[in-house]
Amino acid sequence: MIQTDFLVIGSGIAGLTYAIKVAEACPDKKVLIVTKSTSDETNTKYAQGGIAVVHDPENDSFDKHIDDTLIAGDGLCNKDIVEIVVKEGPQRVNELIEWGAKFDKEKDGDYSLGKEGGHSEHRIMHHKDVTGAEMERALLETIRRSKNIQLVNHYFIVDLITQHHLGFLITKATPDVQCYGVYALNLQTNQIEILQSTITLLATGGNGQVYRTTTNPSIASGDGVAMVYRAKGRIENMEFIQFHPTALYQAGQKGQAFLITEAVRGDGGILRNHKGEAFMERYDERKDLAPRDIVARAIDSEMKINGTEHVWLDCRHMDVKKFIHHFPNIYEKCISLGIDVAQHMIPVAPAAHYSCGGIKTDEWGRTSIRNLYAAGECASTGLHGANRLASNSLLEAMVFAHRSYMDASEKIKSADAIQPPLPAWNTRGTSYPKEMILITQSLKELQQVMSDYVGIVRNDIRLQRALRRLDLLWEETEELYRSTIISPQIMELRNMITVGYLITKAAGFRKESRGLHYNTDYPEKNPLLQNIVL
Repeated sequence: MIQTDFLVIGSGIAGLTYAIKVAEACPDKKVLIVTKSTSDETNTKYAQGGIAVVHDPENDSFDKHIDDTLIAGDGLCNKDIVEIVVKEGPQRVNELIEWGAKFDKEKDGDYSLGKEGGHSEHRIMHHKDVTGAEMERALLETIRRSKNIQLVNHYFIVDLITQHHLGFLITKATPDVQCYGVYALNLQTNQIEILQSTITLLATGGNGQVYRTTTNPSIASGDGVAMVYRAKGRIENMEFIQFHPTALYQAGQKGQAFLITEAVRGDGGILRNHKGEAFMERYDERKDLAPRDIVARAIDSEMKINGTEHVWLDCRHMDVKKFIHHFPNIYEKCISLGIDVAQHMIPVAPAAHYSCGGIKTDEWGRTSIRNLYAAGECASTGLHGANRLASNSLLEAMVFAHRSYMDASEKIKSADAIQPPLPAWNTRGTSYPKEMILITQSLKELQQVMSDYVGIVRNDIRLQRALRRLDLLWEETEELYRSTIISPQIMELRNMITVGYLITKAAGFRKESRGLHYNTDYPEKNPLLQNIVL
């Protein structure tokens, strides 16, 4: 057993920001960060475009950023939360700069501010086209300087420990369900250990891997959402999966796709179909800078009309020197595939990108389970509503990491000093899986079902078919889980099936089309239908 005061699961921007703050506020307490891969392998690392924040009050304002966020969220944002994030955001970004993060500047020394879809003003702070990686670097360097933070790699969280593991019957109606820590598989020893903690923060990221093609890394398997659901915690708005309109298309590719940031269109890139037509003007007056849900559906429509697997992003008219300066990573990737952006258009297609729903939290990051917080993409704070405004996610992660730290650092002062004895993980009666194909094939089936039936455009027949397939996959996987020794592969599959079920179930409950959820059986918006909590 490992005992700690603060347990942080995940090492992206939310988890690292929170850890730095609680460690500084409580120097006599121990902070443990665990991650199932390496410390920098997170969704944060792959964030290209930047962070949306009001930095130029002469040309921008909090009210404008708030309005842009509410419009993108299509009526389901919590306005109070939107105001909190937008107004507290500049201070959080300034803290990040103090920790060493570097953002691009103009020749006169002012920060270079980009513009992306859905934004009325230039407000995107960025570091080339690798903003997330730069932020991750600065945070990890700050973490390493802290004396009371321990960061441990290669631990896979199996489940939250609650009263259920102490022999009590827990349901969704049970009051005061409490988190005592987690069971974790040490991937280096293959032993399941107890990580006992007074307070736990989930910062486990997204769930893009439930789809066949995603911009997310392989670790984005929805672990946090799945384990909270199993612990009878509240999950909401899972139907709102954002598909990034412009992932680099490579024939036959599955898994993680290379992202072509929205900032390319912000700088003048134009979407064209296979006839060479700039088609976005037919779908929205904002053309290529419409919100992501509109652009993704427009691309999906053009692909189906023309029978193609991608559209084109035309950057040939742009200043190539400025393109290389602003998007060096994208330029090098394209060149490696024989695509010279000065002469060739870039093939792009939508890919699963971001989950707007997740673990339901309040304005302090508290979940429905006591002593358990959530921040970052795994959380549903109320900011995004039915569709996330571009580059709001990094801002949200920092703001709620800060708010969670404020609440948790006070709560730990009055927390119970004596924790109940926690039972060891029971591994009796299990064996090693004889055929890994049982896991890999189920994963392929899951990703195909989700991509074909629960993608950008949905209908009731597809959703019902998806639920039947998911039920069968769940039964087969649970039987395998009970009869074999725990492995990362079976745990990820189990978590992804749970997340796929939550997405599909929530989509079936939403009898309307709103934001990222488009159901052809219910093309109109239902103003009476609000957040769906599971």
